[in-house]
Amino acid sequence: MINVIQIGIGALGKQVLQYLADREGINVVGLVDLNPDVVGKSIGDIADTDASGVTVQKSLDDAIKNASEKPEVAVLTTVSSIDKLVSQVEDAAKAGLHIVSTCEELIFPWKQHPEAAEKIDSLCKENGVTCLGTGVNPGFLMDYLPSAFTSVCQRVDSVTVERVQDASVRRIPFQQKIGAALTHDEFQAKKENGSLRHVGLPESVDLIAHAMGWELDDNRETLEPVIAKEKITNGYKPIEKGNPAGVEQVGSGIVNGEEKIKLVFRAAVGEEKSFDRITINGLPNITTEIDGGLNGDVATCAITVNAVRSVMGSTPGLKTMLDVPVPAYFSKV
Repeated sequence: MINVIQIGIGALGKQVLQYLADREGINVVGLVDLNPDVVGKSIGDIADTDASGVTVQKSLDDAIKNASEKPEVAVLTTVSSIDKLVSQVEDAAKAGLHIVSTCEELIFPWKQHPEAAEKIDSLCKENGVTCLGTGVNPGFLMDYLPSAFTSVCQRVDSVTVERVQDASVRRIPFQQKIGAALTHDEFQAKKENGSLRHVGLPESVDLIAHAMGWELDDNRETLEPVIAKEKITNGYKPIEKGNPAGVEQVGSGIVNGEEKIKLVFRAAVGEEKSFDRITINGLPNITTEIDGGLNGDVATCAITVNAVRSVMGSTPGLKTMLDVPVPAYFSKV
């Protein structure tokens, strides 16, 4: 059994907690959240589980003191910003806990956030623990998985990944996050303040470049609205023809003036087809498509749970998905 403390019981955190509670081989011994509406609640109040005796604490110290068994891993489902994550990692590392985090900017932070990356790496090495950022995207679909596919290539000329999603079947917060049903002015304002973008695309480009051994001249990113071609009524609110129905974000890795990496993230209400496609040009050429696309919520929660074992089997420091044992599904049988 691996003893886990989870920090952050928001919307994503609740689903991760359910998956942790369901998994044979994992024992949730502590919960942490600052939300007063959650503090004091038992694990059974939050997740469908028969487990008892674990209640949400305000701090990691309190959770450790109240844990029935010594915790080994902290699962952080808290923030997207690595700068905001550093103090949380510091607390967990000093408590001797390995760390799995869903922070998007932690996926490969060495180029985009070098100071925070160095701080986290040093903290983990000083305390003999591993820290890993993971998720479905970033963390798997648009970076780790295409890198793994190149294992069978003698030569790689370029890597393209396309993730296209019909957002009408996703949660309302996701539809709002991608700008569905905004006016053009509202979309532009959110684009400018950074609240609209899919976080982690530049980090995914950097991870692939690192895996390939490519030194990038530039890591570019564009973001534009997907425009409704007709009135759409199957989202969380009606979208008039000509208004934004979602977002298309493109990340590009440039080597010697050539686009070697292209990542296309397109999510909009009313997309005709959802799919995830990886195209590798090289020897051999490889094209693979996941019809319907991976369910982002299920996949992110599952890979977070599976990565608990991976950090237990790694070496101290800040790691990427390329560095740890494959986070395959595991269960005590």
